[in-house]
Amino acid sequence: MSHSASPSHPPVKLDEATEQLQTKLLRLVGETIAAYGLIADGDKIMVCLSGGKDSYALLDLLLVLKRRAPIHFDLVAVNLDQKQPGFPAHVLPDYLSHIGVLFHIETRDTYSIVKRLIPEGQTTCSLCSRLRRGILYRVATELGATKIALGHHRDDLVETLFLNLFYTGKLKTMPPKLRSKDGRHVVIRPLAAVRESDLARYAELRAFPIIPCDLCGSQEDLKRKQVKEFLREWEQRSPGCTDSMFAALSNVAPPLLLDRRLFDFAGLHASDQTEGQEDAWLDQDLASRL
Repeated sequence: MSHSASPSHPPVKLDEATEQLQTKLLRLVGETIAAYGLIADGDKIMVCLSGGKDSYALLDLLLVLKRRAPIHFDLVAVNLDQKQPGFPAHVLPDYLSHIGVLFHIETRDTYSIVKRLIPEGQTTCSLCSRLRRGILYRVATELGATKIALGHHRDDLVETLFLNLFYTGKLKTMPPKLRSKDGRHVVIRPLAAVRESDLARYAELRAFPIIPCDLCGSQEDLKRKQVKEFLREWEQRSPGCTDSMFAALSNVAPPLLLDRRLFDFAGLHASDQTEGQEDAWLDQDLASRL
């Protein structure tokens, strides 16, 4: 179900607190877009809208940037109605129609599939996300979208890093820009540098009509929630440590890790040349923090 955009309403006058926070968020989003080349002139960006605070904020901020940016890009909001019991199907169409945004509602009963295949009490996120990803990729192709924008934020990136460290033995997270396995789609995360707490406050100030996710949000034993609590406790013990964790994601030193695919350890030998400064780099970095 697709709908054309009605004439856009003029931008709402924001109060001082909202305007200050919006300015901060726009700066972070703009820096991320520029640093990672997320948006190019002529792009058609499919903004995945779940009804949660993050995706509402993503769409809202991209609409502001669309008005202000020196380049032209189009936006289409897409929601996947997974037929969860009690899902208020009217909320998103009403909101998107009101603000005058082109949107598409895709209805697929993935809820029944997940509930049928996953035993009661077990985590549904993995299957749910795979089903959702496949459907959204297809919709992006049908709509002619050049980019798919997701609302993952800085906390998501740090939490995913630790989830992989704890449970998969991999040093990886969600990148700001990703090409799909088949090479046909580019996924972007413009909120990658934005704190979740700022998004929660922004959603409150902007009074977005939030729709809770009852499929996975009620599973208290999710590993991600455990990691979130772990990081919250560490931030309380050592304020600023999550800032350092996030900074580390863009400050990688392959010679000081163990991955032979990234650095030729076998070919490393003593030399009278000074091009190899791995240990000096480490000493200087530690000294700067002591």
